[in-house]
Amino acid sequence: MKHLSLVLPIVLVACDIPVDPAHAADDCEARARAAQGPQGTLTLGANNNTGPFASASVGISSDFLRGSDPVALYESCVFQKTGALPIRPPVLRDIR
Repeated sequence: MKHLSLVLPIVLVACDIPVDPAHAADDCEARARAAQGPQGTLTLGANNNTGPFASASVGISSDFLRGSDPVALYESCVFQKTGALPIRPPVLRDIR
């Protein structure tokens, strides 16, 4: 049964089954936010076994490096996935 879960997404893509508009909007919104600029995370903590710990990561998307417009990117991404215009505007980071 594990093999079926790996093959099913490939079969569905090959059949060109339309993507749920809400799911496409969520995926494309994340891509549009990444196009706004570098993103990062910082984790700080401590536990009884190893004591304090920290980790950090920074990501820069190729869309950001190309200077892509996040809203235009969102709209074209949703259209490519669904064949229709977005069902809602993107919720992007407030950059000031």
